[in-house]
Amino acid sequence: MEKRELLYEGKAKQVFLTDDPELIIIHYKDDASAYNNVKKATIEGKGQLNNQISAIIFKYLMEHGIPTHFVEQLNDRDQLCRRVKIFPMEVIVRNIIAGSMAKRLDIPEGTQPANTIIDLCYKKDELGDPLINNDHVVALGIASYEELDEILDMTRRINVLLTDLFKVLGIKLVDFKLEFGRTSDGKIVLADEISPDTSRLWDAETNEKLDKDRFRRDLGKVHEAYEEILRRLTK
Repeated sequence: MEKRELLYEGKAKQVFLTDDPELIIIHYKDDASAYNNVKKATIEGKGQLNNQISAIIFKYLMEHGIPTHFVEQLNDRDQLCRRVKIFPMEVIVRNIIAGSMAKRLDIPEGTQPANTIIDLCYKKDELGDPLINNDHVVALGIASYEELDEILDMTRRINVLLTDLFKVLGIKLVDFKLEFGRTSDGKIVLADEISPDTSRLWDAETNEKLDKDRFRRDLGKVHEAYEEILRRLTK
């Protein structure tokens, strides 16, 4: 597989074309950002850890019937993935209230809601990725109601699978962000990544944060936290 020109560069990853128009290579960087790119840093080795963590989780989800863009891990930093057209929308699953929701609604962080909460955000950096609802999704042309139903159904299945996986590892899956894409043949699949960059993961006994909040909140030991997640996943 030949890596060709850079197609896109985001905050934490680069996407390269390949000699196959249906496949891309995703390169995981060590760059870290928070608060809509206001806070930035480089965390040595983060890209390697996120690449490995995401690969393990994608494989696990695929084994349980979730379609994803993942094909294979190529090396420490690169994944081979199917090329998809990303829906410009983030799907955020909240099992425990934390982060922006706790602040926005003045709810103590760590509160366990009676239900699982799913937020939708419009992927638009210049607007700060605002919250939107189902009708907004359709009005903005992001997806049809039928496509959104499929995405939300897949999201709920993913939440059950990931909650079960992390529970075995002694970790609370507090919340996480998903992105979806459409393949050239019209199939909706899970895309982007699932890692401590895109999830809140707390130790089940101590509630120690093992995710990007260690960077956001200047808690230190970011690399060590990501390393711990990988260690438990590979144990």
